[in-house]
Amino acid sequence: MGCPKIALQINHAFGTQLNKDVVRRILTQHYKPTSDNDSPSWLTFLAQMKDSLWSVDLFRCESISLKSYYVMVVMDQFSRQMIGLTVHKGAPDGIALCRMLNSIMAGHSPPERLSSDNDPLFQFHRWKANLRILDVEEVKTIPFCPTSHPFVERVIGTVRREYLNQTLFWNERDLMRKLDEFKTYYNEQRVHYALHGQTPREIPAKKANFNQYRWQSHCQGLFFTPISV
Repeated sequence: MGCPKIALQINHAFGTQLNKDVVRRILTQHYKPTSDNDSPSWLTFLAQMKDSLWSVDLFRCESISLKSYYVMVVMDQFSRQMIGLTVHKGAPDGIALCRMLNSIMAGHSPPERLSSDNDPLFQFHRWKANLRILDVEEVKTIPFCPTSHPFVERVIGTVRREYLNQTLFWNERDLMRKLDEFKTYYNEQRVHYALHGQTPREIPAKKANFNQYRWQSHCQGLFFTPISV
């Protein structure tokens, strides 16, 4: 239930003013449950689904001229690798969604499963038919529960916060070029806490010497990472 809800439940039943921090301290001291659940954890499940479970989502952004563009993001759930991004000017329909997904998957072996949320855009008949042709099973997230689709939502937040909010673009071609640059930086140079300091592609880097190193520029000087000379 969680400490805040336990505290509220106790206060409601007994008329007390118990704080959630008190509940947390009591549980830490006295409640030490033993694991009697033999089912795999979520991370174990992801490990078993390596290279077979991708996530897809869309977000909208505006150019300098305030024209709207929709960006599709596809990522690998296990490695956190950004498989690809593609852009569509204006609101996409079923045909546009299929074109965007197929352009991202070009050159990649299709996954066994593709996770998507309950956005009406992913209810188009052509979208579902295209997945059947690709022999990809669509896995739907829990409605109205963003935490059931956490990784791709976090990637979108990273793209917005760290990159698109810091730069401008003119048109579809300019946006696509800049997103490709960020994808390369994200997959090959940007370390991730959840991956224990590794990059999604896990490319072994030559260790830099503190006395002999230089700064490598990414995304037209927006990001810098130290590398060996």
